[in-house]
Amino acid sequence: MKTWIIRIGAFGAVAAAISIAAAREATEMVLIPAGAFEMGSAEGAADERPPHRVTLAAFQIDRVPVSNTQFTEFLEALGPRAPDGARYFDEDDPDARIRRHGGRWRTDDGFGAHPVVEASWLGATAYCAWRGKRLPSEAEWEKAARGTDARRFPWGNDPPDETRGRFAAGWNETTPVGRYPRGASPYGVLDMAGNVWEWVSSAYRAYPYSATDGREDPTPGPIRGTRGGGHDSPAAHLTATQRGLGVSRNPAAGHHNIGFRCANEPARP
Repeated sequence: MKTWIIRIGAFGAVAAAISIAAAREATEMVLIPAGAFEMGSAEGAADERPPHRVTLAAFQIDRVPVSNTQFTEFLEALGPRAPDGARYFDEDDPDARIRRHGGRWRTDDGFGAHPVVEASWLGATAYCAWRGKRLPSEAEWEKAARGTDARRFPWGNDPPDETRGRFAAGWNETTPVGRYPRGASPYGVLDMAGNVWEWVSSAYRAYPYSATDGREDPTPGPIRGTRGGGHDSPAAHLTATQRGLGVSRNPAAGHHNIGFRCANEPARP
């Protein structure tokens, strides 16, 4: 967790309160209740069809994607490679916002609150496990994004605009996580449309979705799904049913427009 410097005076007190709130939001999880929802779309791309009913157990999901600051803590603890040499993070890619300086991992100035990019699916999986969590399945991600009323976008059916998410921007032009409260899903989950695509645990396979057909096999080989659209995506790719058509999904590499968030089982009372 980042250490916040509290300055004396009215402005400093406000700044400190905002910083503390941002840190709390970055680690907060949202409960998604058990039940059925409609997955997929008859109007979307071919890989979104057919729409079908999926029933899920209750789960929790991070309110916002994992930030560069959070992923830096992981790199300090475990480094950028798995014990077998597989990449967790493409540290040598110029699009990465975390770099090695003086023997330590540091985020680029001004990018600590931005979503981490260049983390591979392996790195996303390892990060979530390190936090005692896991990646959400593709079905969990979609339910958290659209709820149970088959809406087109997290906020409803109105088209995207600049108050609801980051899209149609330049290469690597992300924004800090949690910046678009008007784009919240029915459950209050943020940033599920735009800014970065998000890795999910599921292998990229044809619908209908089934958690028991092998697509949730944890071995790293299969191409993995990405959801939500990125900062350089057109508005049409921000739908809650878009599956990352045309986005590279190599699980062994990171990408400039793919991040992730974690999920977990509900907290016990």
